[in-house]
Amino acid sequence: MRSESQDWRERRRSAADSMRKETHQGNGVMVPRTTKTLVGGREGGREGSGKNPFAGPYGLLSTVAILYEEINEICTGHIQTAAAAERENPQVAERGILNLSRFLSSKMSGWDRVRSARSRLGGRTGRQSSSRTVHLGHVQPQNPAHRTIYCNDRDANLITGFKGNSVSTTKFNVLTFLPKGLFEQFRRVANLYFLFISILSTTPISPVHPITNVVPLSLVLFVSLVKEAFEDWKRLLNDRVINGTPIDVLHDQKWENIPWKKLQVGDIVRVKQDGFFPADLVFLASTNPDGVCYIETANLDGETNLKIRKALERTWDYLLPDKAAEFKGEIQCEQPNNSLYTFTGNLIIQKQTLPLSPNQILLRGCSLRNTEYIVGAVVFTGHETKVMMNAMSVPSKRSTLERKLDKLILALFGVLFLMCFIGAIGSGVFINRKYYYLGLGEGVESQFNPNNRIVVAILTMFTLITLYSTIIPISLYVSIEMIKFIQSTQFINKDLHMYHIESDTPALARTSNLNEELGQVEYIFSDKTGTLTRNLMEFFKCSIAGEVYGTGITEIERGSAQRNGPKIDQVKGSAAAVHEKGFNFDDARLMHGAWRNERDPETCKEFFRCLAICHTVLPEGDESPEKITYQAASPDEAALVTAAKKFGFFFYRRTPTVIMVRESHIEKMGKIQDVSYEILNVLEFNSTRKRQSVVCRYPNGRIVLYCKGADTVIYERLMEGNHNMKKATREHLGQFGSSGLRTLCLAYRDLSSEFYGSWNEKFIQAKSSLRDREKKLDVVAELIEKDLILIGCTAIEDKLQDGVPSCIETLSRAGIKIWVLTGDKLETAINIAYACSLINNDMKQFIISSETDEIREVESRGDPVEIARIMRDLVKQELKRCLEEAQCYLHSLSAPKLALVIDGKCLMYALDPSLRVTLLNLCLNCSSVVCCRVSPLQKAQVTSLVKKGARKITLSIGDGANDVSMIQAAHVGVGISGLEGMQAVMASDFAIAQFRFLTDLLLVHGRWSYLRICKVVTYFFYKNLTFTLTQFWFTFQTGFSGQRFYDDWYQSLYNVIFTALPVIILGLFDKDVSASLSKKYPGLYKEGIRNSFFKWKVVAVWAFFSFYQSLVLYNFTVAASSNSLNSSGKMIGLWDVSTMAFTCVVVTVNLRLLMACNSITRWHHISISGSILAWFIFIFIYSGVMTPYDRQENIFFVIFVLMSTFYFYLCLLLVPIVALLGDFVYLGIQRWFFPYDYQIVQEIHRNDPEVSSRAELTEIGSQLTPDEERSYAISQLPRETSKHTGFAFDSPGYESFFALQAGVLTPQKAWDVARRASMRTQQPRTPQN
Repeated sequence: MRSESQDWRERRRSAADSMRKETHQGNGVMVPRTTKTLVGGREGGREGSGKNPFAGPYGLLSTVAILYEEINEICTGHIQTAAAAERENPQVAERGILNLSRFLSSKMSGWDRVRSARSRLGGRTGRQSSSRTVHLGHVQPQNPAHRTIYCNDRDANLITGFKGNSVSTTKFNVLTFLPKGLFEQFRRVANLYFLFISILSTTPISPVHPITNVVPLSLVLFVSLVKEAFEDWKRLLNDRVINGTPIDVLHDQKWENIPWKKLQVGDIVRVKQDGFFPADLVFLASTNPDGVCYIETANLDGETNLKIRKALERTWDYLLPDKAAEFKGEIQCEQPNNSLYTFTGNLIIQKQTLPLSPNQILLRGCSLRNTEYIVGAVVFTGHETKVMMNAMSVPSKRSTLERKLDKLILALFGVLFLMCFIGAIGSGVFINRKYYYLGLGEGVESQFNPNNRIVVAILTMFTLITLYSTIIPISLYVSIEMIKFIQSTQFINKDLHMYHIESDTPALARTSNLNEELGQVEYIFSDKTGTLTRNLMEFFKCSIAGEVYGTGITEIERGSAQRNGPKIDQVKGSAAAVHEKGFNFDDARLMHGAWRNERDPETCKEFFRCLAICHTVLPEGDESPEKITYQAASPDEAALVTAAKKFGFFFYRRTPTVIMVRESHIEKMGKIQDVSYEILNVLEFNSTRKRQSVVCRYPNGRIVLYCKGADTVIYERLMEGNHNMKKATREHLGQFGSSGLRTLCLAYRDLSSEFYGSWNEKFIQAKSSLRDREKKLDVVAELIEKDLILIGCTAIEDKLQDGVPSCIETLSRAGIKIWVLTGDKLETAINIAYACSLINNDMKQFIISSETDEIREVESRGDPVEIARIMRDLVKQELKRCLEEAQCYLHSLSAPKLALVIDGKCLMYALDPSLRVTLLNLCLNCSSVVCCRVSPLQKAQVTSLVKKGARKITLSIGDGANDVSMIQAAHVGVGISGLEGMQAVMASDFAIAQFRFLTDLLLVHGRWSYLRICKVVTYFFYKNLTFTLTQFWFTFQTGFSGQRFYDDWYQSLYNVIFTALPVIILGLFDKDVSASLSKKYPGLYKEGIRNSFFKWKVVAVWAFFSFYQSLVLYNFTVAASSNSLNSSGKMIGLWDVSTMAFTCVVVTVNLRLLMACNSITRWHHISISGSILAWFIFIFIYSGVMTPYDRQENIFFVIFVLMSTFYFYLCLLLVPIVALLGDFVYLGIQRWFFPYDYQIVQEIHRNDPEVSSRAELTEIGSQLTPDEERSYAISQLPRETSKHTGFAFDSPGYESFFALQAGVLTPQKAWDVARRASMRTQQPRTPQN
């Protein structure tokens, strides 16, 4: 039985744990009137029944007594401190009392649980002692759903234990470098295998010295760890710079300069102009009027457009340090997350709750622009900031060839096991005491004991594993990594053919793991806007009140004419045509106030005002139409505001609450007036809403909602009536879409003051919500965005990039199938496909669309269940019909190419698991696929469908944030460094500036890389198998005893010195045909798609000749030595023969590499001759010196003895020739009778003059103008690295700065003036004559 004291201790521990775990839910702590009531009063005595675990002399009484003593001791100290401080500093005293209240809150948090436990267990709740309630403090426990931050109060935040602001991006530290680094290396099967072999070689059963396996493994690990350490050291230096950056923090009513790493949550900081925000801040006050500031988010998303942020009006006064010191607000906000564009929180200040939105958040890494300084409160620090939570690396991708390489390694393991098994069986059979000269007596060791043949076989198995360990190429992975790294940094990044002069952007390989994957791509998934098109938006046409305006002809209309037959001649612009950036409009009816003479001028006026008011554009520069520039979140918005300016509604100034528009020709022709529109609410655009609305108040008090968005969402919200205009506008939308123009519908609604007031209350409530704020805002927006009056629609042209049609045609000839995934309308997508040669009239087109009369009729009923059922059935029927028809076409003799066009609604049902296989089969039979009206998620789903379902190599290319999921889902992701920011580039594996550069990236670099890596892998396999098989043949002559044929150092250095460099040169410089011929004959790329150079058939051919050569190398050298004598008349011994055989192996495998090369450069000669020479230098030194601590005495003077015999020269000359004779015959027959495609092209252009790569580059360079040459030189200069987020980014703004440092002449740029002024560089003085 347990003692009573043990029960007491357990009950005491249980009660204490309960108090620690429970949290108090009120605003304060209930403090009893007298402690006596709790400790010795009636309530404590009356509860002492046996059923209550807290009763008795050792129950609740003892627990409370201990708690009371602890609280009493701490409280006395706090009260004495507060009393002493009150006389000198009342604020310090108040802080002491507050600390006391927080302590009591934490200590007394378990009282409610104790009371509830007593009541449940039979306590008399009706006779509780009377007590008065004292509310102490305001510290609440942290809710898991959100965090509470006390501004300007470090002590209060200390209890919660927020993370510090120090940032570390390193992978290792001093303690973890070796263990973690070694763990990373030994995750590779080959390294783990050699570790096992190295350990095995230290045992007595090993025939080789441990150094044989330890040296190669150590060298490989050393190189890999040095590389890791160097990269991590650079990260550490960058972290130190980041963490040491100074920032102003409020302390004792003054700004104190401290490093970033000492910043804490709740601190009040001051950030000056052009400075970077050190953490995620809540924006409190600014030197600009109306509490606004301008920020640049280039470090987050690459966008250089300025964004506006506005502080809450309640906090505008907290700008100066003495005033900011009075700020004692409380922030309740969401927990840290990686969403850059959302924030949910409330600011509680003086019992007033104010909602916080992304407009009040300044994210770490952004910089302050056009503002003297701002004051903010820290909410997230260090690794909890949004930018650091987004700082995850691109998902690790392994190439298909690398995965097949793993299978080859496993095959080598199988060969190794077979060889060892044969040797082990042979050893068990051979061992016998009849071979008396072997001395196999009774006392022989277990490995050679004939009485236990099974043990002999098992031990021999392990012996042979160490002996044949060289069959696995340990240096293969290091060599491939080195080759890929040089290929990406020196060849891809510096290719002039992929350098874009206009944007000064070279190609960028962001990873070197996927170089060869570029040579096997079969499917390309492409975005349209900014990828196939330029993303330079121009206002081209419009429809107002059912009337079309604009007479231009787009490129897509010409493509449509090609599709339908008639040719459109080039139309010259009229005299009224106006063209500037963002505006290419030709129609005199709307220009210079002529719209006043139109049929419905009031609607025209509403149209122009909607363009001028409904946006989030920021004006910059002088307030004149000629000099002003617009900073917009997208080129579309800038184009619309520019159009309003050209039509006479000039938006020139913005504050957080007012938009200023200079309107012309309103009351009468020529009259200009400035009008201020008060912005009441902004309902922002997102991918779900697909619309943007602004509620504004006119100077005369009129309240209007202006809305613009996609036609589908606007038409759903129009009021009844006006059917003629709706029908006409819908027809115009179809015409614009057919012309390839991007359309938006414009509408408005007049609001009464009463309706707006009641709606605004709901809007404020939704905006103040901490949970599901976005959903609630969408619900509230639906209440006001209805009963709209249609104004018209806009049509914006986005022209195709240069060279897109020819690029797509070339890639199609290369066997690559291109799919376009876009959010545009069906007609726009089809015409874009025609314009860029993706679809032509010779193709059979399958169109699966939701825009049918049957589906419209079902949708008009509004039953979502019926709509889903009908849609699913229709999509299923269409897919089956199209698939059957496609298979009929494919079985016909003259089958046309097939193309599929499907919209997003149908695709949603087609991606259902029950229809996915049918969709995939149909798509794989089509040469081109166009998916329109698709979401970012659907893009990724389609990519994954082909990647996983068809197991084909896929490539995704895009330029915007909506393409990131698609880019990461594909085998290879390519980002276009365009105008939609850098999100796509940061998520990609390769970055290029134009779609047309895919031709060089895939057909040249991708194909070369694939061909080279295949040769490197198969050659590694060949040379290691050849070397190991010679040792294997020797085993048959040694009774399978495991006797080594080669010296330990021969075996150690074979892979790392004597055969290492030539294979790297092969992987870097081998070139079957030139870059121009690769693009001239795109069909050559199909060899990569078919994986012609890394099939098991190719590996088997290499293995066969490796087998043949090993027999020749071993048997010829052994047979030739049988009658050979050295200069002293003695017979040639074992180590003489093995040295001779090793010499022949080194010479043979190096010469075989020459036979595998398509092009031979001086680097090939240097590497091969250097490797052979390195062997001879080594053996001369090694055999000339002997030390007593190794087995070197076997090799002493061997080479000198060998070179004095005729046997040496005979073998050195004849053995490699005989060994390579079979390869020579095979390669000749193969080239003559079974040539590869590239060999045919080689024969066609055999007599063409050879152009070296250097001459080719010179020729390319000579075609550039001086400005282009200088621009390219600038592009090769070092790029700026962010010292504030840890991200590396290319900033064109620093071109002239870096050029100046490097001595490259470049024009002066305004944005570099400040940076150059801060660098006190001394210019070299010109000597005076």
